[in-house]
Amino acid sequence: MDFESKIISREVSQLLWEMEKTVGTAESCTGGRIAEALISVPGASKYFKGGIVCYVDEIKQRLLGVDPQVLEEQTAVCEEVARQLVKGACNTLNTDYAIAATGFAGPTGGTKDIPIGTIWLACGNPDKQITFKVAEDHGRDINLAIATNKAMQMFLEFLKEESGEKEKG
Repeated sequence: MDFESKIISREVSQLLWEMEKTVGTAESCTGGRIAEALISVPGASKYFKGGIVCYVDEIKQRLLGVDPQVLEEQTAVCEEVARQLVKGACNTLNTDYAIAATGFAGPTGGTKDIPIGTIWLACGNPDKQITFKVAEDHGRDINLAIATNKAMQMFLEFLKEESGEKEKG
C-alpha cells in the first residue's frame, strides 16, 4: 500500500472511531483490496465488520440483493449495481456504511460499450450513496490500485460530510 493510501486509511479510521460507526465492503473486481486498506490501521476491528468478495452475479444477487433485472439489462458494471452493492452490504453485514466496487480490471472482460478499465465505485449507507466511475485502462494492477485508492478517498469525503467536518485547506 502506498503512503497516500495509508494516510487516507488512518483518516477514515479516526473518523469512524470518533463517530462510533461501522463499515463493510462489497467488492467484485477489487477482490478485497478495499477491505485490506480499511484493516491496515491497528484497531480496525472496532469499525470494520467484514467484506464480501462478490465476483460473480450469483453472489451479488443471493448475498447482497442486487436486482437480477438490473444485472441483465445494464450488466454488473454500472452505477446502479454499485449503489445496490452498498445497500446490500450494509444490510447483510449490519453496518452503518459500505464501500463497493464493480468493473472490468482487465486484461479481458470489457465490451464495446463498457471497455476494460471501467470500474464503478460507490460508498455510503442504505439511504445515501455517492458514486464514481474510473474509466481509463492502465493495466490490471494499476487499474485496481487506482480504484482502491479512489474508493477510500470517496469514503473519506463521505465521512467528513456525514460528521459535519468541512474540507481543510
